[in-house]
Amino acid sequence: MHPWGRDRRTLHWFGLTDGWYWIELNGHELLRYSDQTVRRRQADGYVGLPYVDYYVVRLWEDLLQLLPAVLEPVPADLVPFIEADSTGWPERGEHEEDFTAEVWYGDRVLDLGYLRNGPVIRWWRTIINGVDAVTVDWWNRRCEQDLDVTFADPVRGRLVLTTEEFIDAVRDLDRDLMAAMHERITTLEERRVVLPDVEVDLTALRAEHHDRAWLQHALDRRVETDWTAVRAGAALLRRAS
Repeated sequence: MHPWGRDRRTLHWFGLTDGWYWIELNGHELLRYSDQTVRRRQADGYVGLPYVDYYVVRLWEDLLQLLPAVLEPVPADLVPFIEADSTGWPERGEHEEDFTAEVWYGDRVLDLGYLRNGPVIRWWRTIINGVDAVTVDWWNRRCEQDLDVTFADPVRGRLVLTTEEFIDAVRDLDRDLMAAMHERITTLEERRVVLPDVEVDLTALRAEHHDRAWLQHALDRRVETDWTAVRAGAALLRRAS
C-alpha cells in the first residue's frame, strides 16, 4: 500500500485495495503477464506476482459499471454484431445510429485503459433455445511498437458460462474484496497504526467501507436500450466493415 499525494499524503479506502488481480477462466488466467514480460520486470528489480499490480477496487468498480448492460440479453438478430470484432469498423459517419450502436457494443467491454497494452475483454448475455449464458471474449493485443509489455497466451479466446455462474463469480469478487478490506481497516483500528507524515482517517475509512455496498444496486439496475437505433447502427457498421 502506498499513500497518495506529495505535500499532503493520505491513505484512503481506494488506496488500501492495492494488490494483484487476474481473472480465472477454465484454466486460463486473464491479466497475467507473459513470461517474457515477467522476466523483463524481474530484471528491473520487480519481485511481485506475474499479474496486474494495481488497485483491486478498480476492477470491481468497472465490472459493476458493466453489469447491467452485460446482463441485458442480446436479441438473436444482434448476436452476430456483438460477436464480431470491432477493429474493422470505419470511422463514425454522420449517422446518429452509428454512435448508438458503438456505445451499446462498448458498454460490454471492460475498461482497462489504465494498463499498458491492456487486453480487450468483453461479456454479453444470450438466451437461445432456453439456454441462458454469458460469453466472455478476450484479445491480448500485441503492439509491434511496444512488445515490452504483453499478456500470456492464448492471445485470443472465447468461453461460454451460464449466467448463474457469471453472477456467482461477481458475487465472489465482491465478497472477497469486502472481507479483505474489512480486515485491513480493522487492523488499522486495533493497532492504532501511526504512519509518519501520512493522514489516515479511520472513521472515514470505515464509513466508506459501509457505503461500498454497491453490488445489489448494480444487479437490480436495468438499462433502457433503443433497439431500433442499435439495429440501424449495427447494420451500417457491419455493411461498411
